Amino acid sequence: MFNGKTILITGGTGSFGHKCTEMILKNYSPKRLIIYSRDEYKQYEMSRRFSDKEFPCMRYFIGDVRDKERLCRAFRGVDFVIHAAAMKQVPASEYNPFEAIKTNVLGAQNIINTAIDAGVKKVIALSTDKAVSPVNLYGATKLCSDKLFVAGNLYAGSGDTKFSVVRYGNVVGSRGSVIPLFLKQRETGTLTITDPRMTRFWTTLEDAVQFVLDGFERMVGGEIFVQKIPSMKITDLAKAMGPECEQKVIGIRPGEKLHEMMISIDDARNTSEFDGYYVIKPDTGFMTKQADMIGGEPVAEDFVYTSDSNVDWVDEEGLIEMVSTLKIDK
Repeated sequence: MFNGKTILITGGTGSFGHKCTEMILKNYSPKRLIIYSRDEYKQYEMSRRFSDKEFPCMRYFIGDVRDKERLCRAFRGVDFVIHAAAMKQVPASEYNPFEAIKTNVLGAQNIINTAIDAGVKKVIALSTDKAVSPVNLYGATKLCSDKLFVAGNLYAGSGDTKFSVVRYGNVVGSRGSVIPLFLKQRETGTLTITDPRMTRFWTTLEDAVQFVLDGFERMVGGEIFVQKIPSMKITDLAKAMGPECEQKVIGIRPGEKLHEMMISIDDARNTSEFDGYYVIKPDTGFMTKQADMIGGEPVAEDFVYTSDSNVDWVDEEGLIEMVSTLKIDK
């Protein structure tokens, strides 16, 4: 569905944007692929890998999702938008709360309004497990963003623009993940563990990107796609990366959860299960038609999807195998 179409990725110079660009160029023939971000140096570095000479469809736009006027210019003629731009570092968001709200919440509002005005066909926004029962500002802003994108289908009215959300867990080796930290600490012989009971959802960057791209085929508008992915214990990850290293417990950090959640019990009544993923249907009475179109097998009323209650786990051997083939994104 991307052949001959124009695709725009906000925050396109990040880990997700790089992998998404690579996979789109490999598997499709888009008319244009626009990288929209605010860091000129990262765009320069990315353009060396994906040059417009080798890939004539590539375009690089300097811009911020806070700037609606620039978004209006960038969205002209765009068919599909992947909204990956966000302030996602928990400590930075806690220390700069107004900035996090401007980017993650007001930026989402700008994306929605501009997409409707420009006649964009489909928009998928990236979410996170931290948006479910949030305990930090980053999670709270992403929860608000998710709600905005679901409601964006109502704002579109009789227009053709559809909005959906894709939610997944921690991405192996992405910027800011624990793996680069462990690699650095391994040289000292000691790996720091916040809490030995801690569990996390675990997915690869390639799987996350493919899940988003598949979402454009599946979406009817208003749903939140939740990827089925395995869990891992943080102690198993540390042992896989530094089997000879000491593990030092330093205590859980502010705004951090012991276990992550992607579907709460309150969302269970609106959740359907599919092969490889779940869908949280819109629960507003104005979107019953979209909810009925989604289908799927309803989950149990007491269903929750948390990293500690997951039925799928990556064991230490699996972690060793995954980490050994990993290209760390610095």
